[in-house]
Amino acid sequence: MQSANTMSISKIKFVFLLLTAYPVVSFAQLNSPYSRYGIGNLIPQANVANRAMGGISGAYTDPTSINTINPASYSDLVYSTLDLGVEYDGLNLKSKEPQGSFKSNNGIVPYLDFGFPLLRNNKKAQEKKISWGMAFGLRPISKINYKVLNTSPSIDSSTTTYEGSGGVNQAFIGTGIRFHRFSIGFNTGYLFGEKSYDTRLVFTGALDSLYYYKTHYGSSTHFGGIFLNAGAQYSIKLNKNAALGLGVYGTMQKSYKGNKDDVLETYNYNTQTETPQPIDTVTYFPLQKGNVQMPATIGAGLAYSNEHLLIGVDYESTQWSKYRFFGQKDFVKNSWNAKLGLQYMPATSGSTGYFNFVKYRAGLSVGEDYIDIENSLPVYSISLGGGFPLKLKHSFYDHQYSIMNFTFEYLNRGNNNNNLTENMYKVSFGFSLSDIWFIRQKYQ
Repeated sequence: MQSANTMSISKIKFVFLLLTAYPVVSFAQLNSPYSRYGIGNLIPQANVANRAMGGISGAYTDPTSINTINPASYSDLVYSTLDLGVEYDGLNLKSKEPQGSFKSNNGIVPYLDFGFPLLRNNKKAQEKKISWGMAFGLRPISKINYKVLNTSPSIDSSTTTYEGSGGVNQAFIGTGIRFHRFSIGFNTGYLFGEKSYDTRLVFTGALDSLYYYKTHYGSSTHFGGIFLNAGAQYSIKLNKNAALGLGVYGTMQKSYKGNKDDVLETYNYNTQTETPQPIDTVTYFPLQKGNVQMPATIGAGLAYSNEHLLIGVDYESTQWSKYRFFGQKDFVKNSWNAKLGLQYMPATSGSTGYFNFVKYRAGLSVGEDYIDIENSLPVYSISLGGGFPLKLKHSFYDHQYSIMNFTFEYLNRGNNNNNLTENMYKVSFGFSLSDIWFIRQKYQ
């Protein structure tokens, strides 16, 4: 007879090594001028399954999916689960003045999470209707990447190049516990970020290039600290097969310590390496101490579910007007986002066909972006996707369940009132793996 209830030490080590080796991978770069402001372009924190439903997460729970937006959901984890996302983005940037367009693409790993139940199948826990789960992982929060050229065809003709890179990431650990129908949970960990900005001025006239040095101004900042967010969920039983879920979640406003280096220098290009080579440093201010103040977020969700259908709505707001970078305001404002999503699975107790067990998903979201440089910056997205079981037949490992999630998203940022408009599509795959390699076998 075989039983399986705990992970082996070697497999725990494997997962830990996998997480610590995980970089915030970016296979190519999206060139987005909007990423100049705030902390850059925000990366959706919902996993692939939720993003197919517009990003709804407030009241969402799943026994094999790790919902990090509301950590109260960890209490519903039934299986030890590795949750991995892979994403490919295509961006089309349009400008009215000067008129033009630009295309770029990007591939990233938006999350790598591991979750498991701590207390669920215990007889006493079942009697008291208590369940407890935990999760940890690594996630990118935002990405800064842009390169913009400005040519001045005056008497002293010149070209100014503006470049930026960096972003914010977090390593987290969280837990959630359920008492009967009420769940509460929190995430904590280390948030760390980098912002690097470079401005290069080159005089391009025949005589100007002889009499004027090329000039470079660079600013590089690193910051980090402990973060905390929390959430709660409540489930109302409507009948034998249906329930109504309520959820709230939020992140506290927090100030993170940082160091900033500023340099102004003249330079020339090394013709052999084709890289800038400094000539003279005009000013240099290293290791300036300061703080990056991140805003508070509050969100709420409502979800109806039965054996076939899930319908949910979320609303989220972030106080970006409170954002400060070394005491300075930025071109940001309060943002909001409303989400609607649904999921349908045809299977009944007697179903056998594969596609009866596929979870079909759709969603949309609307809101206002946090960037504030010209009028308002409306955003919306439409998404379609599905959850595809990697196998249907259960062996003696009845707890095994692995699924591949797929999502296609179309997103738009800006409208005719904005000089810059971004259209983006995202193709994402998520793998929620709860298979035998997570389980230690015992033979009796």
